Amino acid sequence: MAEGLLLDIDGVLVTSWQPLPGAVEALAALTERGIPRLFLTNTTSKSRAQIAAALTDCGFDVAAEEILSAAKLTAEYLEAEYPGRRTWVLNDGPVADDMDGVSLCAADDDPEVVVLGGAGPEFTHDAISRVLELMISGVPVVAMHRSMTWSTDHGMKIDTGVYLEGLEKAAGQKIRAIGKPSPVGFRAAVEAMGLEPTSVVMVGDDLHNDVLGAQAAALIGVLVRTGKFRAGALATVQSDEFGPVPDHVIDSVADLPALWDELTSSERGRR
Repeated sequence: MAEGLLLDIDGVLVTSWQPLPGAVEALAALTERGIPRLFLTNTTSKSRAQIAAALTDCGFDVAAEEILSAAKLTAEYLEAEYPGRRTWVLNDGPVADDMDGVSLCAADDDPEVVVLGGAGPEFTHDAISRVLELMISGVPVVAMHRSMTWSTDHGMKIDTGVYLEGLEKAAGQKIRAIGKPSPVGFRAAVEAMGLEPTSVVMVGDDLHNDVLGAQAAALIGVLVRTGKFRAGALATVQSDEFGPVPDHVIDSVADLPALWDELTSSERGRR
């Protein structure tokens, strides 16, 4: 039975930090139902506090504690796997506030770990070349996420995943990614809500990172036709009779309250 809700932010609730049609009203309606929820995001352009403030400015009622960001998850991973090591974070956004306990350093300060956040102006030829140099010399490289693109009101932009594939081929090594579609974030969210994975609904605009990634971790997946959604990608997976497909597809998050009621009423009817 659907009991908890996990929502992506960019492309689902907002685009370029402007609310999508019906999103504010839909989230308010779901809040009234008292559904346990968290927001699982690969956004690294803002800290959790800044994300919550931006959403509040849009009319959403969201607290920073409800946001589980790729930066926060990565910080927890670093503290567990590389405690105290000097860490160079290459990222387009001020996420240091979410990385308490991580010893941050500059690229030329002999980093012992490299972290790749969201792609942006900082991802220059020299910076990526420095990452490759350190990677080849044996310095571990960790990515906050493996997203290939992100959506803005000016169109699609390439993201960190595009660089990861090139770095991995050049160095002959894999880079560990922490955010979606890694199961790390999905597991952390489910545990934080105290629910079973099969009772948590994940809503996202990224077919692979959000929806199929969640379903691989035993969650219920809901794909919205907004943000980075592409009909061609959905048609491709739907044409593969042996491959995974989204559990549910809706036009936008405005349709989520109705889907939620449908899911919970059908479950009640089977009891």
